[in-house]
Amino acid sequence: MPTVPLPPKENALFKRILRCYEHKQYRNGLKFCKQILGNPKFSEHGETLAMKGLTLNCLGKKEEAYELVRRGLRNDLKSHVCWHVYGLLQRSDKKYDEAIKCYRNALKWDKDNLQILRDLSLLQIQMRDLEGYRETRYQLLQLRPAQRASWIGYAVAYHLLEDFEMAAKIVEEFRKTQQTSPDKVDYEYSELLLYQNQVLREAGLYKEALEHLDNYEKQICDKLAVEETRGELLLELDRPDDACEVYRRLQERNPENWAYYQGLEKALNPGSVEDRQKIYEDFWIKFPKGLVLRRLPLNFLTGEKFCQCLDSYLRMNFSKGCPPVFTTLKSLYSDRDKVAIIEELVVGYETCLKTFRMFSKNDDGKEEPPTTLLWVQYFLAQHFDFIDQPSLALEYIDTAIDSTPTLIELFLIKAKIYKHTGNIKEAVRWMDEAQSLDTADRFINSKCAKYMLKAGLVKEAEDMCSKFTREGTSAVENLNEMQCMWFQTECALSYKAMNKFGEALKKCHEIERHFVEITDDQFDFHTYCMRKMTLRSYVDLLKLEDVLRQHPFYYKTAQTAIQIYLELHDRPLTADNKESQADAENLTDKELKKMRNKQRRAQKKAQLEEEKKKNAEKEKQLKNQKRKKEDDDEEIGGPKEELIPDRLAKAENPLEEAVKLLIPLKNLVRNKIETHLLAFEIYFRKEKYLLMLQSIKRAVTIEPSNPWLHQCLVRFFKGVLESADLAESVRMVLKQEISRLFGESNPQSFNKNYLSQHSSSIPHRLAAAKMMVYLEPLSDKMACEIATALDESLSGRSLQICTQVLEALHDGQLGEGQQKAAEAYRIACHKMYPYSLAFMPPGYQDNNAKISANGDLSAGEHDEVAHEM
Repeated sequence: MPTVPLPPKENALFKRILRCYEHKQYRNGLKFCKQILGNPKFSEHGETLAMKGLTLNCLGKKEEAYELVRRGLRNDLKSHVCWHVYGLLQRSDKKYDEAIKCYRNALKWDKDNLQILRDLSLLQIQMRDLEGYRETRYQLLQLRPAQRASWIGYAVAYHLLEDFEMAAKIVEEFRKTQQTSPDKVDYEYSELLLYQNQVLREAGLYKEALEHLDNYEKQICDKLAVEETRGELLLELDRPDDACEVYRRLQERNPENWAYYQGLEKALNPGSVEDRQKIYEDFWIKFPKGLVLRRLPLNFLTGEKFCQCLDSYLRMNFSKGCPPVFTTLKSLYSDRDKVAIIEELVVGYETCLKTFRMFSKNDDGKEEPPTTLLWVQYFLAQHFDFIDQPSLALEYIDTAIDSTPTLIELFLIKAKIYKHTGNIKEAVRWMDEAQSLDTADRFINSKCAKYMLKAGLVKEAEDMCSKFTREGTSAVENLNEMQCMWFQTECALSYKAMNKFGEALKKCHEIERHFVEITDDQFDFHTYCMRKMTLRSYVDLLKLEDVLRQHPFYYKTAQTAIQIYLELHDRPLTADNKESQADAENLTDKELKKMRNKQRRAQKKAQLEEEKKKNAEKEKQLKNQKRKKEDDDEEIGGPKEELIPDRLAKAENPLEEAVKLLIPLKNLVRNKIETHLLAFEIYFRKEKYLLMLQSIKRAVTIEPSNPWLHQCLVRFFKGVLESADLAESVRMVLKQEISRLFGESNPQSFNKNYLSQHSSSIPHRLAAAKMMVYLEPLSDKMACEIATALDESLSGRSLQICTQVLEALHDGQLGEGQQKAAEAYRIACHKMYPYSLAFMPPGYQDNNAKISANGDLSAGEHDEVAHEM
């Protein structure tokens, strides 16, 4: 039932409540609510109850707020205010679909309410209900045709629906209403013109877009964007001579921009490699100090011409002392002939510089400074590291360090070399040395922290980062607040490697929350961009948000979390000390005593840390209470659910948690085979055969011979053959698809065929060997021989693959009781990868160096062992 209308006095109070809410004066708003509701006649006034609930929600009292708003709504179902308030409450809880329903109900009782229409349009664009958004923007345009935002919002709606011509017409109609003098500089009008041009280009109206650009060029502030767009349009309209002129003007402006040279090449369309080279040779004379124009020809030149061009490019960089020169050439390393030329040339430089202090003994020029030799050695260290010759790389970097022991870049590369050889402990030592040379360098600090996390030194990494985080808060809290995702990703991987699954999942969920926050942050831009006319950036933002979870940080995080949830499903954590008990069974008395002492020390340390944390929290709470008293009007959001590692590690249904993370990957990263194989792993455990089939079919289209995919196929094949409780229709579909995927073979012969097809590849041999044991456990001896082969003729041999083989031997994937085979394989791999920690003798770990976060090193025997190797 509708409530009685408020008399003038109470109505004035109600208006003051609205004003207090708008100005975030929540305590005052509650006082006025009390005055109205205190009157027995209006104690059940729906709109006042709803406003009181909304105000309480802003103060973090969510349950009370919902109760009051629902009560208010029951008392006045025909009030647009009550429905609007209920929508705002749902929106604050991120229940956007429910909020949209509430706004639509509010509009039934007040269809022309501007505020409700605006709020509805915001939610529609947020949820990408583009059809609904277009209708709402049309209503707003009819109600407020004189407002700029009404026209722009309507045009953007058509643009996002890809009706570009209609969007262009609306923008043009609006532009006609803007009376701007041709000589006046107006940034917002300029942005409108550039947006209009973008819409015309996306509509494929290139001729109209070029005419538009020529007509309004004087009124556009961004002259560079005008020239770049003109160049692209002229190429689209097949006017190469005019495009050539534009790109030459752009090169005058910035001769180091790669895109301008590519545009010029398209315009000139050279018929041969000689003609293509001639384009760049002309620029060598015009811009004698330019580097990009010397680098680009290296992509297409070969043989002697490549050598000459490379020679001039490298000499310029080495003489200047340009550290990233190797990075600029890295893309050429896919061509073996070019790699051989680079090596021959740079090794020749090093020899001549040592002897004659010149690049070549035939040079008539002046002698090079000593730093040139240093940068040549720096380059060679990176070169030999990249082509997997770590001993030579270390030799060159050590020589460079001996000559200049204060250059940070040298220590950085030495650390990188050790990381690539699989010796992360030694890598951390050298990275720590690098950061100790300049403790004010944030980049080196971050690199050092990252290496420490890779080595499992989480506490040390936090201490390292604390040098650059805000004082008074812990480094971890501050890094989470700043959405420092590289740190959290590495933390998650580090905890996962240490089997601290709860801590790892906490980091993964923190990153997931960052992506949710980034998505919610769009709200701030929907109205701001319309007001400020930054429309090109706004449309780009919306397109980015649509594919946000394609980002490598999200992919890596989701992958890590899914793998952990699969592990927790296979081996759930029941007792806290289960792992330590399992370890204790395999230890000698001496080792057991050592372990218990270590645990005792760790316990004491943890207790001290807990006490410190509690004290810090108490101080923090006192500060917060003071702040609340000082500023009653401050808006306080509801607290987020705390992420507790133990609770995360003991999830009731790990597979359901994994599916939540998988869905965005299936939608956005379907071009990566790992997405579908992770999906298979989840559905295999859930025994969802049709979803397994969907996953492997998608994976087969991407990379049919993938080793992980082969294991999935064999397990699927065996699973279908052995499953008895399948519905007849499902069995029929599976039978048809299996005959397409596997032919008439059985799992054993399918595995055998795969092995014979890929018998020269170690990763494929490992996959086939694992499946051999999976299908026939008694074939473990043969499987072990297949997986552990290290002949020179075999391809795909790498540190990572050899480590996987050793792990498979240890954890029984190649049969039980393979200790002898594992030790023999470790010795063989140690000879090939002498620096890698994975293949070191069993007692080696105990002698490792201790690393502190202040640059002090206690190497012990570690350095000597490394150098002996």
